[in-house]
Amino acid sequence: MSPPLITYSHVGKTFDAGRVVAVDDVSLEVCEGEFLAVVGGSGSGKTTLLRLANRLIEADSGTITVEGEDVRNVDPILLRRRIGYVFQSGGLFPHLTVAGNIGITPKLLGTRPAEISVRVDELLDLVRLDRTPYRDRLPHELSGGQRQRVGVARALAARPRIMLMDEPFGALDPLTRDALGDDFRELHKKLGLTTVMITHDVTEAILLADRIAIMCDGRLLAQGTPSELSKSDDAYVGELLRTPRRQAERLGALLPREGTA
Repeated sequence: MSPPLITYSHVGKTFDAGRVVAVDDVSLEVCEGEFLAVVGGSGSGKTTLLRLANRLIEADSGTITVEGEDVRNVDPILLRRRIGYVFQSGGLFPHLTVAGNIGITPKLLGTRPAEISVRVDELLDLVRLDRTPYRDRLPHELSGGQRQRVGVARALAARPRIMLMDEPFGALDPLTRDALGDDFRELHKKLGLTTVMITHDVTEAILLADRIAIMCDGRLLAQGTPSELSKSDDAYVGELLRTPRRQAERLGALLPREGTA
């Protein structure tokens, strides 16, 4: 295994003056080049765990390192500029064009306008959006899938090694979600990224990720490949992993076999 690019060591986070435990003594490593999916239901702490890595929120206890540095010792603005972050809804600035959104981080880093323009075109090609029709559009003129592609392009603009993705495909229709998932997995491999993706969909996690971490009530219950997780004795983990099989069985019963429709 490659050395970890992100490390959580006994990390804890509470809200509401300590009455709500969001992350409870979590230790987890994400290795360089790995695609890790963090799975769990609503309120399991998975999004909080993600946001702790780039200091969108601060941990109450424990230590988090990114690229070997304790994040508490790194300016949070500079930390976020070197980590790509993709939001569920794309999180685009509504008053900026597609090109303006993609180029915002390089602009803040002082990159020359001509270089930003070239980078925008490169990224539009990378996320499979035609330059001419989309470059000057505003976010409200895009479909949900197009906004997510722009969100991915923006996150990649400063050439980060790490991508954090918070339910990036959850609000999309099934066909777009499937296509975008495959496309990002290809980008992850092509660019040599280290990716942490939050999802409540265990099927999506199994199909896209190298390894899965399962959270419940702020605790990390299990982590490993799908094969490794299938051997877990935890009842919640077992129930999660049975869900895709149950769905496949129901679909097999309801849908005609290929060629008989």
